[in-house]
Amino acid sequence: MARAKNVLWIMCDQLRHDYLGCTGHPTLKTPNIDAMAKRGVRFSRAYVQSPICGPSRMCFYTGRYMRSHGSHWNGWPLRVGEPTLGDHLKKIGVRNVLVGKTHMAPDIEGLKMLGIAPDSIIGVHVSECGFEPYERDDGLHPSNRPRPRYDSWLREQGYDAPNPWEHWANSGADADGELQNGWLLVHADKAARIPEELSETPYMTRRAMDFITEAEGDGRPWCLHLSYIKPHWPYIAPEPYASMYGEKDVKPAIRSEKERQEAHPVFAAYMDMRYSRNMSRDEAREKVIPAYMGLITQIDDQMGVLMKFLEARGLLDDTMIVFTSDHGDYLGDHWMGEKDLFHDQSARIPLIVIDPSREADSTRGTVCDALVEGIDLAPTFIDYFGGTPPDHILEGRSLMPLLRGETPAWRKVLFSEYDYSMQDVRMKLNQPIEQCRLFMVFDGRWKYIHASGFRPMLYDIQSDPDEFADRGEDPACADVIARLQAALFDWALHPRMHITTPNAKIAAYAEKQMQVKGGILIGIWDEQELAAIRARIAAQSA
Repeated sequence: MARAKNVLWIMCDQLRHDYLGCTGHPTLKTPNIDAMAKRGVRFSRAYVQSPICGPSRMCFYTGRYMRSHGSHWNGWPLRVGEPTLGDHLKKIGVRNVLVGKTHMAPDIEGLKMLGIAPDSIIGVHVSECGFEPYERDDGLHPSNRPRPRYDSWLREQGYDAPNPWEHWANSGADADGELQNGWLLVHADKAARIPEELSETPYMTRRAMDFITEAEGDGRPWCLHLSYIKPHWPYIAPEPYASMYGEKDVKPAIRSEKERQEAHPVFAAYMDMRYSRNMSRDEAREKVIPAYMGLITQIDDQMGVLMKFLEARGLLDDTMIVFTSDHGDYLGDHWMGEKDLFHDQSARIPLIVIDPSREADSTRGTVCDALVEGIDLAPTFIDYFGGTPPDHILEGRSLMPLLRGETPAWRKVLFSEYDYSMQDVRMKLNQPIEQCRLFMVFDGRWKYIHASGFRPMLYDIQSDPDEFADRGEDPACADVIARLQAALFDWALHPRMHITTPNAKIAAYAEKQMQVKGGILIGIWDEQELAAIRARIAAQSA
């Protein structure tokens, strides 16, 4: 019997597209991820549909834009009934399993309204975004939050504390051994107070391998979402990664005085956020970026562990492997910290897809510059498992033709969205909640950003690849702005919202005269006209 196909979907948190060896970083060591790129296709122009953790992930998990699924911020639940990848895979007999981070929150009010207990089988499925939560760990565990399994596991290894996650795995120590809070950027140059093998990244790798080992006895195909917590802050790495990189590895900041002096009001407000002011300091960059790089190399080493594990079990021949991120990190570029806006440092992500099928042999080691969206992964997985992606629900497109060397008709523009109503920026700008919306349209050259209540932003990636010159008020760009505004308008008016009725059923209603077939005879003049209609129906059915 042929072995079942599987998907291993690896996601890092806050990993920039250009912080890998295979994407051009001059000193960062990622040999295992680079080897993965040689075995598959690296998509060089992949973008998230919202540049912040929760909404971005909900787009990945539903295959739908933020405007369609409605989860606009971290902790905003997907409404009960919103279709997810897990729902689509369940229909074709595939398990959808989580190890790591999701940012999913249950729609408690929706569950109450329907009388569904959150801890019931259906309640868990809905609350966990369609995943079997083999081990869920959303990665940030201050002392006032529910404790992860990782805490109790650390205690079992002898690392006890009221908050082991923070006390050991995400804090450092000074020369006298005094605890240094890893949340604070000033301590990013210190090593985490834990042996490397007990830190979060290898722990999650082991948990993924535990699931895969157990699944071998099950026989069902699986999609395993291995979602790493790092290199997201707290920026602190265990040895040897804490000392692996230094100031010499910190590239000059990508920023200009011009962009600060001529900043769009929304951009200026974000430059003034606490994390942006601090990450714009050279002192902060020199401490944070080496730690960030060390955390990435740690992930790379775990990719080596994971690939050897899969190879030893003969799983590389029938497992699609995807490596990506939920968004980037400004790291002081453009006078910014965190993510939030649409510069490539934030909205562009690394994406490597390894299709083990023989049909994909011709594309191995290639780079594809098609405009790819994060929502394309859900239909890709369904397609790979032999299912038919439901095109009345999913707004992404299967990458399978691109993986197999075909040249399908492809999108001319891609979209991303952001809602800043939960941020201090709303108050700085005195914006009403419903107007705190940004929309990006990118055609491969021009990046247009619609900012509700303000003028647009516009960048020409061809002549200005660093995105320094905002040409949103340039009269010479009026035609470009009008064209991309029209694309945004068309997109906004045509969401995929027929989620309860497939397109084939809609098409058949008129094409096959289903109303007349059902005995609803509206506007027909006489028996002769009715007979003619029925004759056409009979001819279609013949």
